[in-house]
Amino acid sequence: MSIVLPPEHVDVNVHPTKREVSLLNQEFIINTIQSAVESKLRNSNEARTFQEQTLDSSPSVPLSAKKDSNVNPSPSPYGSKSQKVPVNKMVRTDASDPAGRLHAYLQARPVDNLEGNSSLAAVRSSVRQRRNPKESADISSVQELVNDIDGNCHSGLLDIVRNCTYIGMADDVFALLQYKTQLYLANVVNLSKELMYQQVLRRFAHFNAIQLSDPAPLRLLIMLALKEEDLDLESNENEDLREKIAEMNTELLKDKAELLEEYFCIYIDSRGNLSRLPVILDQYTPDMDRIPEFVLSLGNDVDWEDEKNCFQTIAAAVGNFYAMHPPLLPSPSGDGLQFYRRKPEKNPDDKEKATDIDVEMEDELEHELLSEAETAWAQREWSIQHVLFPSMRLFLKPPASMATNGTFVQVASLEKLYKIFERC
Repeated sequence: MSIVLPPEHVDVNVHPTKREVSLLNQEFIINTIQSAVESKLRNSNEARTFQEQTLDSSPSVPLSAKKDSNVNPSPSPYGSKSQKVPVNKMVRTDASDPAGRLHAYLQARPVDNLEGNSSLAAVRSSVRQRRNPKESADISSVQELVNDIDGNCHSGLLDIVRNCTYIGMADDVFALLQYKTQLYLANVVNLSKELMYQQVLRRFAHFNAIQLSDPAPLRLLIMLALKEEDLDLESNENEDLREKIAEMNTELLKDKAELLEEYFCIYIDSRGNLSRLPVILDQYTPDMDRIPEFVLSLGNDVDWEDEKNCFQTIAAAVGNFYAMHPPLLPSPSGDGLQFYRRKPEKNPDDKEKATDIDVEMEDELEHELLSEAETAWAQREWSIQHVLFPSMRLFLKPPASMATNGTFVQVASLEKLYKIFERC
């Protein structure tokens, strides 16, 4: 700091060794210095220059080599120190460390049969060891569909999927992911649907099987799906129409049973009963409440005439069925909890007639329904964290459409947050 004053405004005879001097109009000088410093500080927020961190493109050193280098450190040939990462570019989460996930900040609930150390280790080991079969089906149309997946892959989203850290579920559909210094919302339904679709094509004709405990009649399943679609149709004519649609689709699927079993491990017996489904992801079973919708889509949405379109539409129907949709029961938290509370009796006379046993049975039914919903939602979130995302890192090739259809939405960036806080 350089201060220039007229000589007559300075008294140097205040201290014998001249360590201190006295200035005329000292308060005015102090205010001038303060204003100049404040002006500089304010102007510094208008433009800032940040240095980009240069990434080393060389392959990472094996773990054993790192350990040896710590024991016997060798001097760098260039004699330079490693560059320090700026705080606004520092990644503070680790995929293997649960400290960065939402569960670490929420009240832990005891989950007996969902997450134990042994079962979780088995799931992770199964996901890591399982790979798609090297020998794909010798069908040109399937190979064309797989090539379409590879050719339409978005490289930026692929890097996010491979290296993201799962944080937790933001709501029923979106999960929070951290990639480097960015925070994203990811649509779990879209991601799981695309992953299942791709896995059906890559494991074409190489599936393990899920055996249903009781064979399900196709006709009854299709009738259930039709009634769910048209709840207002109760006339006999519409009932007859649904019967005809169910009968036609049942016969169609029985005729295509050999193809479905050979290529997709969907077994339908001669009596029109569904008894076997494919394993798309190890340690994951789809929501069986969606089987009626799945069977109806096989009959209505599949193009059975063209081979390529046939395989593509079947894979899409399977992918939609196996996707991790929210359970049909409302979420047993927040506003959804109102669904499980017993509604008051509208007629006071009926309320007086109700016995204590009836009230206890009704309460028990609601508690059972609530418990079923809690189990379903907890199982889904556990599967998303421990099955879906590890499998996505291994297998998913995100299509370019996911960059624009809202599947990935960036909600925060560490660099921008630092700029905002610096202005506060």
